[in-house]
Amino acid sequence: MSIRIGILGYGNLSRGVESAIRQSSDTELVAVFTRRDPAGVQIRTEGVPVCSVDEIEKWTDKIDVLVLGGGSATDLPVQTPKYAELFNVIDSFDTHARIPEHYANVDDAAKKSGHIGIISVGWDPGMFSLLRMLSTAILPEGENYTFWGKGVSQGHSDAIRRIEGVKDARQYTIPVDAAVERVRSGENPTLTTREKHTRECFVVAEEGADLAAIENAIKTMPNYFDEYDTTVHFITEEELKRDHSGLPHGGFVIRSGVTGFEKEHKHIIEYNLKLDSNPEFTGAVILAYARAAYKLSANGETGCRTVFDVPPALLSPLSGEELRKNYL
Repeated sequence: MSIRIGILGYGNLSRGVESAIRQSSDTELVAVFTRRDPAGVQIRTEGVPVCSVDEIEKWTDKIDVLVLGGGSATDLPVQTPKYAELFNVIDSFDTHARIPEHYANVDDAAKKSGHIGIISVGWDPGMFSLLRMLSTAILPEGENYTFWGKGVSQGHSDAIRRIEGVKDARQYTIPVDAAVERVRSGENPTLTTREKHTRECFVVAEEGADLAAIENAIKTMPNYFDEYDTTVHFITEEELKRDHSGLPHGGFVIRSGVTGFEKEHKHIIEYNLKLDSNPEFTGAVILAYARAAYKLSANGETGCRTVFDVPPALLSPLSGEELRKNYL
């Protein structure tokens, strides 16, 4: 029997989950729920209904795991605990400072209803979190370094689009090569925000807009650009569509540590991702954890989990015997 997946919301991430389902023979998409008019939402999977979110309670016996495709700022803090009362749920909550609070809210709701909720699933937080934890356990004396990019930051791109006079924009986060090499050499440097990443912006301005004012507003924007060396390019709408329509991303986690009685031996652990499509890859990670949520629930477990709490074997459709034979 296939694991029955429902999706709430139909943005880039949800489309990535839908794509992953098509490549996983043990899962099936059974419904997509939207706050918009369902008639105006076209999905790629034939024969699957698009329903109003107001109808979601009618599906409690038809869905094994509900994937929440909303954003971390306002959607997921409300939606994940709410729908954990009805379903096993997965989200990609990525506001790092608020994860403990979010975990507690989801854990309370899921335990009361007898469901499983797995939060903050993706590649960071998610897979990068696992590598930071694992490498620190192995090399307790050392430092962790996380670099993101080169890739499109959707949140930063949206922040630029909100500036007066901006018609459209893409922003790339780029690791500073010199900083990366210092870390890979085992130097264990203390790096500032500015030393680790730069930001490059490609902006389509409205006709007659003040370009100097836009550039200044970008470079001085608190919490987004003011702590980084930022380059702004003004381009045409055609150039943006031609050269910057994709959503690539990636990055790497490096643990630089030492062993030995005299701490004489240096070691580097590095995990690297290069992604053509950030949402499609994140959707694939989410689907693997949806499989795990289904298995945990089938075993009678309840409450909230993170990637730290899920045994890796539960992510795979293969049996333990097959995993030991083929991958151990």
